[in-house]
Amino acid sequence: MRVAVTLGDPRGIGPEVAAKALAIARHPAESTVVVGAAAFERDFRSLGSFMAVGAGSTGQGSGKFAGRAIERAVLLAMARDVDAIVTAPVHKPALAEAGYHPGHTEMLMALAGAEEVGMLMCDEGGGDPSVPARRVLLATVHLPLSAVPDTLTEDLLVSRTRLLAAALRSDWGIARPAIALCALNPHASDDGMFGTEEREVYGPALARLAGEGCLVTGPVSADTVFVRAFSGEFDAVVAPYHDVGMAAFKTASFGRGVNVTIGLPFIRTSPDHGTAFDIAGRGVADPSSMVEAFGLAVRLARERRRAAGPSRAPLP
Repeated sequence: MRVAVTLGDPRGIGPEVAAKALAIARHPAESTVVVGAAAFERDFRSLGSFMAVGAGSTGQGSGKFAGRAIERAVLLAMARDVDAIVTAPVHKPALAEAGYHPGHTEMLMALAGAEEVGMLMCDEGGGDPSVPARRVLLATVHLPLSAVPDTLTEDLLVSRTRLLAAALRSDWGIARPAIALCALNPHASDDGMFGTEEREVYGPALARLAGEGCLVTGPVSADTVFVRAFSGEFDAVVAPYHDVGMAAFKTASFGRGVNVTIGLPFIRTSPDHGTAFDIAGRGVADPSSMVEAFGLAVRLARERRRAAGPSRAPLP
């Protein structure tokens, strides 16, 4: 397995956690390409090859710097020079100021030409098969709460669930995934007492998903679905909006969580934390989530390669 690592915003803890995680060397990658500012090259001399991009460390420079590293890593992945990309945290305002999409997910989708991608938060239990995995896909991501009901359509629930099921099959090797749809309203609306989305949106979506090779359950109330899923009843949960999914996931798995972008033609993982400017440069950043991101990237890339089957020589 060959992995590209982008160092994220140079003002944050990305370079530090990347170096620490690579030094721990728990991931069985055959080779690693680190993509970032030349100023950090000496920190990675014994940890992999280094590809320097851009310059600058503040303001627009940091956004350009992070953006160019992502662009270079995607070029490597699309050319199949690497099997996976692990990205350190970026600063969304700096990316936007530099003229890029304000976030990894949107930027990766555009660069790869993917039709649809999803943000899947994962805690694989540290590789212990006896520990149930925790996986939460966000149906809607960075929206004001007031915009969620209009955005959460039948088509969106169906497409997100299909995208998740396909990823669980190809990248996790789960032949028949069990997926729960987290309700939007309290108590899944109690038969319409607290909203109509469960009947008018979830009902038709579940009908369309029936018989598609996965077990889809829902709508399940938010106050029980994560307990059931994190105990092993479901392989993953589709959360209707950002905070209901992220609050539950990070409460249970902060420090071990990994963000996986599903729907891309390559594997991409990232730690579940941000740039942490307040502790950057102090040498105290915890690399645990970055370590998990490396390990999961290699595991998923290997499974995707296995699922794709042996490569075929061109016909004469």
